[in-house]
Amino acid sequence: MSAVLYDVPGPRARLRNRILNVVVIVAVVAVVIWLVLRLNDNGQFAARRWAQFEYKAIQKELLTGLLNTLRAAGAATVLALIFGAVFAAARISDHKWVRVPATLVVELFRAIPLLILMFFFYYGSLQYHLGLTPFHAVVFGLTLYNGSVLAEIFRAGISAVPKGQREAAYAMGLRKNQVVRLILLPQAVRAMLPAIVSQLVVLLKDTALGFIITYNELLYVAKQMGGRLEFGFPYIPTYMVVAVIYIGLCSLLSLLARYLEARTRRNRKIAPGTTVTAAPLDDGGAA
Repeated sequence: MSAVLYDVPGPRARLRNRILNVVVIVAVVAVVIWLVLRLNDNGQFAARRWAQFEYKAIQKELLTGLLNTLRAAGAATVLALIFGAVFAAARISDHKWVRVPATLVVELFRAIPLLILMFFFYYGSLQYHLGLTPFHAVVFGLTLYNGSVLAEIFRAGISAVPKGQREAAYAMGLRKNQVVRLILLPQAVRAMLPAIVSQLVVLLKDTALGFIITYNELLYVAKQMGGRLEFGFPYIPTYMVVAVIYIGLCSLLSLLARYLEARTRRNRKIAPGTTVTAAPLDDGGAA
């Protein structure tokens, strides 16, 4: 018996896989226990290092950093999706004078590291007195980089739809923008959704680079909190707390993606016994 991509394992292979899974789990647990013991020996779990999180002022600092992170990520997400949609449409254009510049822009910003883009907007603004704040530098950098990646995701998703779909749409007399908007895009979104959400998770985590240009986001706040002598320089406890917050945010995005994917699958299903009829085209009496 075989599956589409691989042969179904037999009894010996299943037993071997179970043994390997157990070995890997035991090894991971052993590493985690060793790491926890080492941190404990170094005093990282001492009450003094965790005492600061009991104060409301510290909690407000963390909340402020979290809100700034979400603010930058939210603005960059909206702009990156718009950027990606516009340049994806330009990349599949029939006009070469539109397609070639769009391709150059997408490939350019995909190749430039995100941190360099942030440096460009932040230090360029300081040198030429453009008035851009660290928030603007973070958002613009995230928009250009992630928008270029999303543009390629959109283009690839639309191109992955079978050619027969667009050929049938053209045979019905639809224009190209109607074919993309009504036929290709709804089918492509379902295939693109996991990649889009994955890129948005990357965008959310990349907001942490803003601490290098003094943007008051979550990691910047954690760096300040970890450098306090009165609590014994609690860098590791503070970064543990911040890591848990990031894991929670990324998990929420993943849950949202699963919900949207399940909802689109339900919308694709037609209730049993339902008869689908095509409405006549109102085109001046011509079918």
